[in-house]
Amino acid sequence: MKRICKIIVCLGLLGAVCTPLRASLKEDVEHLSDPLLEGRRPGTRGSVEASVYIMRRFQQIGLQPRLQFFLAPGGVGRNVYSVCREDPRSDKYVLVCAHYDGLGIIGDNLYPCADSNASGVAVMLYLAESLSGRGCNYIFAALDVHDGLAGAENMAQLPYKISLVVNIDTIGSTLAPPNKYRPDFLIALGGKEYEKQLDKANEGPQLRLYYDYYRSKGFTDYFYTRISDQAPFLQRKIKAVMFTSGITMNTNKPSDTAQTLDYEILERRALLIHNWIISL
Repeated sequence: MKRICKIIVCLGLLGAVCTPLRASLKEDVEHLSDPLLEGRRPGTRGSVEASVYIMRRFQQIGLQPRLQFFLAPGGVGRNVYSVCREDPRSDKYVLVCAHYDGLGIIGDNLYPCADSNASGVAVMLYLAESLSGRGCNYIFAALDVHDGLAGAENMAQLPYKISLVVNIDTIGSTLAPPNKYRPDFLIALGGKEYEKQLDKANEGPQLRLYYDYYRSKGFTDYFYTRISDQAPFLQRKIKAVMFTSGITMNTNKPSDTAQTLDYEILERRALLIHNWIISL
């Protein structure tokens, strides 16, 4: 039975009660950031175990997982993805992606990388479950080797016609809101042209939406066009939207643990992205 079938519609969906979706997101984040996976550094045993977990989750959803191997600095990278073609009239796909690798162990310190980016993978897996079976064409991908964007670059080289990239990168925290009075926020870089659809999708989640990175044009361009996984697709003139909750005091530190995330807000962010994608 698909885990998505457990999600019920009720008045308390966005309240304090732990909903099935929220529990599922938390379970995925906790598993991927567990010390047993040693921070998911590319080429390590922990990275391989993370990829196996993601493959198993795809299978639970009812999707066929695929692996793309590629050479990267320090070893071999492994993208995990699934192609969901349900509209035979079109050969174009929406790519929903999130990088799953982390920093690993550096010296004596373990970097769990829960927010960056187990949170993004958890949302990607939810979307794989909630969007499959809707009669549209999607590719769901967990990308390896975020450093240097090697995983994204190799994904972009696959022979699929991508019409839009939805990249989810570091989306689980409320520790660095642009407005301290609205910790329930979401940043959608590249989303300005979809503002009407995003506003409609936000009628339920009721998040504070931003289309720039902390009101800085320089940082917005930097994060959108250069250092996140949509960049190789933008270079190929493919439209992309990056969803994030920004860098916090825990990013790229041993303190980036599953316990520091806000799962009620993560759930609302996941629902907004789902609502937006089905409106396209």
